[in-house]
Amino acid sequence: REIIKYKLWAKEQIERNPPKKKVIKEYKNGDKLVVWDKEYLLFISYRPKQSSSAKINSNQISLFISSEIPESRQKAHISTLLSRVIAKKRLPELKNKIKELNEQHFKQNVNKIFFKNNKSKWGSCSVGGNINISTRLLFAPNDILEYICVHELAHLIEFNHSDKFWLLVEKAMPNYKEKEAWLKQNGESIAF
Repeated sequence: REIIKYKLWAKEQIERNPPKKKVIKEYKNGDKLVVWDKEYLLFISYRPKQSSSAKINSNQISLFISSEIPESRQKAHISTLLSRVIAKKRLPELKNKIKELNEQHFKQNVNKIFFKNNKSKWGSCSVGGNINISTRLLFAPNDILEYICVHELAHLIEFNHSDKFWLLVEKAMPNYKEKEAWLKQNGESIAF
């Protein structure tokens, strides 16, 4: 009886709040892509090879896409390649930002810092001091990225979302609730 009751409740919840269909951006040869303060011109070519690759030269991103990938998967493949190549280029800036915020507010040991093509979280922090930041934040304003960095750095002290944790965040960024509101309002529109 309890299982049936739970199934009915779950079905009702899904009907009330249906899962949102993920929209993958479509990129074409010649498109312009603005990431933080930099504008890139996209060059996309399809080649009969097993793998795809990407590179950045100055303000041009060249994508060499395998024509053997089914057309139904090409948009997602291009988005993933763009995410990787831009994240690699911008990673030194992220490391500097986290180092600066850590020295200013937390003074904790940070191990490794990564950009991750994560669509479900803005960031994460491991017990080992590794900090991951979603590549989606490459499209966010600088203060929003800083908020996520502060949030993850605070986890180096409080590995939870307790009142102590939020006090640490607030001390480092008194207006953090504005940043959370911005993410709730605009978060779905920032993605590769």
